[in-house]
Amino acid sequence: MIHIGQLIEQELRRQQRTVSWFARNLCCERTNVYDIFKRQSIDTQMLLRISNILGHNFFGYYQKEYEHTERQ
Repeated sequence: MIHIGQLIEQELRRQQRTVSWFARNLCCERTNVYDIFKRQSIDTQMLLRISNILGHNFFGYYQKEYEHTERQ
């Protein structure tokens, strides 16, 4: 099962970006970012915004999961 919040946090850390930077780009408070990190699922519009901000296709994780479960 995908925990999208953890994947977002990992990518943010990989890019060596701060939570403050991410919050500014998302136009939200830092506390909201920490809430995002805790989420197992996320609204697709928000995920698209996050993907664009971080330059990372988070939808790809769901594609891989779909392909994996489709073969079973």
